[in-house]
Amino acid sequence: MNQLIVYCHPNPKSFCSAIKQRVSETYSSLGDLVVVRDLYAIGFDPVLKPADFEALQQGHVLEDVKMEQDHIRWCDVMTFIYPIWWTGLPAMVKGYIDRVLSYGFAYAIDENHNISQLLRGKKAIILNTMGTPKEFYDQSGMTKSLQMTTDTGIFEFCGVQVLAHTFFGAVPHVGNDVRLAMLEDAARLVRKATGR
Repeated sequence: MNQLIVYCHPNPKSFCSAIKQRVSETYSSLGDLVVVRDLYAIGFDPVLKPADFEALQQGHVLEDVKMEQDHIRWCDVMTFIYPIWWTGLPAMVKGYIDRVLSYGFAYAIDENHNISQLLRGKKAIILNTMGTPKEFYDQSGMTKSLQMTTDTGIFEFCGVQVLAHTFFGAVPHVGNDVRLAMLEDAARLVRKATGR
């Protein structure tokens, strides 16, 4: 199975980074091919510019966007690993989605307003860390809102099947034993979600 990990966190010593490492190792141990796209490390430009639109109108794709789209074409499963900041996606991840999951690649709309989901057959797993306790987000309805925005509004809109979306809460405030258990949970989750 071809695994694409899209990872976003500015701190290479973050817990998100530990999750990325554990998930990558888990996929590799299952015999999968793994490509990690660390958005900060590769210097991905998240800003949607006029040049993006001009290229699309001319039937072209900018080279940095094409490279990411080629990774998505190659993979069977996309695993997104990033923190929740201010109850949403970090700007870098949002910019990746804005630029890479573009019209004509991820979706299309015809003259009768029918939507074509161009990424049908692709699957996604989303792993998020939070500083806030997960119970707080569950009780306030924020967990459901985040899932609706990301799972339904982004991935399912493009035809991507979301296999799992989980949240690791209160990460800076729990002990190391709890974080180690979270890493084991992440490994179990990706194995189960991919049927292994």
